Amino acid sequence: MLNINGITVRLGGRTILDNASATLPAKSRVGLIGRNGAGKSTLMKVMIGALDPDNGEIEMPRKTRIGYLQQEAPHGTATPIETVLAADVERAALLTESETCEDADRLGEIYERLGAIDAYTAPARASGILVGLGFDEDMQNRPLDSYSGGWKMRVALAALLFSEPDLLLLDEPSNHLDLEATLWLENFLKSYPNMMVVISHERDLLNNVVDTILHVEGGRVAMYTGNYDSFERQRAERAAQLAAAKASQDAQRAKLQEYIAKNSARASTAKQAQSRQKMLAKMQPIAAMSEDPTLSFEFPSPDELKPPLITLDMATVGYGEKPILQRLNLRLDPDDRMALLGRNGNGKTTLARLLAAQLAPMDGGMTASGKMRVGYFTQYQVEELDGDDTPVETMMRVMPGKTPAAVRGQLGRFGFAGDKATTKVGKLSGGERARLALALITREAPHMLILDEPTNHLDVDAREALVQALNAYEGAVVIVSHDRHMIELTADRLVLVDGGTAKEYNGSMEDYIAFVLAGDDKETAAKAKAVAKEKSADAEARAQSDALRKRAHEAEALVAKLTRQRDAIDRAIADPSAAEPWLARMNPAQIAREQAQVAKKLETAEAVWFEISESLEAIAA
Repeated sequence: MLNINGITVRLGGRTILDNASATLPAKSRVGLIGRNGAGKSTLMKVMIGALDPDNGEIEMPRKTRIGYLQQEAPHGTATPIETVLAADVERAALLTESETCEDADRLGEIYERLGAIDAYTAPARASGILVGLGFDEDMQNRPLDSYSGGWKMRVALAALLFSEPDLLLLDEPSNHLDLEATLWLENFLKSYPNMMVVISHERDLLNNVVDTILHVEGGRVAMYTGNYDSFERQRAERAAQLAAAKASQDAQRAKLQEYIAKNSARASTAKQAQSRQKMLAKMQPIAAMSEDPTLSFEFPSPDELKPPLITLDMATVGYGEKPILQRLNLRLDPDDRMALLGRNGNGKTTLARLLAAQLAPMDGGMTASGKMRVGYFTQYQVEELDGDDTPVETMMRVMPGKTPAAVRGQLGRFGFAGDKATTKVGKLSGGERARLALALITREAPHMLILDEPTNHLDVDAREALVQALNAYEGAVVIVSHDRHMIELTADRLVLVDGGTAKEYNGSMEDYIAFVLAGDDKETAAKAKAVAKEKSADAEARAQSDALRKRAHEAEALVAKLTRQRDAIDRAIADPSAAEPWLARMNPAQIAREQAQVAKKLETAEAVWFEISESLEAIAA
């Protein structure tokens, strides 16, 4: 059991937590949630003793082993497998002692204890955790300093999970993970044997792992039994109850005020009016649950472009002379919603950069609409924002010549209104900076959005707002994300980047999740593949049908265009004074030739349209 007793924390003159109290049951799996800046990480730092509260205390059983993921990544010449094994301090100490111990009795105690803590299976367990987080055997035996910061943080997470503390504290554990590692982590946490408190904005993790929600809002904490969906239902019910109570109280208040106004001046009713005045003064106002008006995403819609936007034909892309992806055959149309799947390091970002024209193909073909505008979002753009600028100054710099109203209008689409637009970027939360970066890349109403991990700094509510904005956006979307809730709600095409190329994935997200979680289990993996194969025929039929519908739409548009041209020519021949400008410049002989050419084109276009329509009917049958 963990007791949070009246915790108050003030930082920089601001009260972050105000008499926060809750009792968390033993072995509970707690999701610590709240808007960005609400105080979640502050409360967790109080739990580990890294921050002393101004008032209150945390109570837990003595000798509780607390595990917390440090923000500083491990480094040095040790390998990932060595680092993870060293996290079991008792095992490491016993093994060291056993090498020099000469006391037979003590040596017997050491070996007995090593057996009790499964010390001899530890290398296999440690390796399994590392594999789940993306490290193959070769990667497990390379020095830490050969890895980037993100991969080092994966090692730190692996070491923490391996140490199996009595109280596991995780603050956004999936921020450095890809979708595949996030799925593995979720599956691992489902069977974690001890108490856990996890700060996360991953709706699926909160639904599948936790059994208790601790919600931080307005400096206070409220506990809800169940997962995130259950929390949302309970909170919605509470909001409805509060709204009804507030409406009732407002009506009662209005009646009291009306009575006081009418009767205070009369001697016969002054006493009753004074009594009601006291009742009104004692009435505690009921506050409705607040909604954040700055929580806003609205992508400006682009002008129309003819399909396709981009076509890749056996393209190769890479860096320098080293190809990363080859044999790329993809087509993107203005209404496509595509998610790139695959482990980090397989080339998802490389493909995204190719589509954004930041990389040129090394070989093969790539054609793109000359008028296409692309908005490309990466985490680097968030990190590179100048903290001394305001959102208005930042936006004005990239919108030269635009009026202040236009600049403010673009910022307003993303929740930067009033004082927020003139707040220093350095004082904005991570989620607010991410919104500013999205405002910057969409200032010219791009025809295609390429979003590489757009949710890392966004809380659950902000992610939901982003999903709604993407679904309302009228351009193409390419998304790389470890948030499968977002992928499932925004993408209708899945492309797997693996084995040095990228291909359409014919199964659903459920099929892909089953395949990833199967891992080395060949039987389960085979079943997952079989399910995907069963669905592939339907998926191919849908893809073929979609392609035919697009062609039918294009053919129908061409028939309509040629029909208008034919009718214009007929009118011009019947009455030359009514000829349209493009026909008025022609002499009778030229008009006659144009009539014959248009008639021939129309006949061909109608034949094509009829053939496509028959094919669609055959597929439907």
